[in-house]
Amino acid sequence: MKHIVIALAALSVAASALAQGTVNFATRVTGVVSAQVTYAGGGGVLGTGENAIWGQLYAAAPGGELTAVGAPVPFRSDAGAGYITAGGEVSVPGTALGGSAQVKLVAWYASLGNTYAEAVSKGLGGFNESAVVTITGLGGGTTPPANLAGLTGFAVPPVVPEPSIAALGLLGAGLLLIRRKK
Repeated sequence: MKHIVIALAALSVAASALAQGTVNFATRVTGVVSAQVTYAGGGGVLGTGENAIWGQLYAAAPGGELTAVGAPVPFRSDAGAGYITAGGEVSVPGTALGGSAQVKLVAWYASLGNTYAEAVSKGLGGFNESAVVTITGLGGGTTPPANLAGLTGFAVPPVVPEPSIAALGLLGAGLLLIRRKK
């Protein structure tokens, strides 16, 4: 019996030693954070479907390199448009319960790809990110996750479409006609 108790104690200590600090991936918590993301192209309301804008949290221990944590989630498009309220509890690698982390919110059009990095690599606009903030008092285990206090909103610019082959062909043909008339 004594061996079982010692083994269980060792397992619980090992599990707590590997625990990561956690944050609440919500950009709107009354009285704590209100980081609305808007559409810079007009109207301010984020779209749905192909015009949907996705958000993801990037985080790291202080001084570390920010990397994507959790899963990308869509912004709300109802009465809470521009906010993420159901991102869930997200673990920040390299941090501990009660510790601190650096975080930023990134956003991009879903039509540009499945990840922020993919959207940025296309170079067509349609993405943006918040400033980096330091979150203290990370949660974990039975402690509630820390809220994203200090996070600020931003606007996502519209996507600048690439010209189609047909449009480029017509432009070239028009230029040839203009040159020929001279």
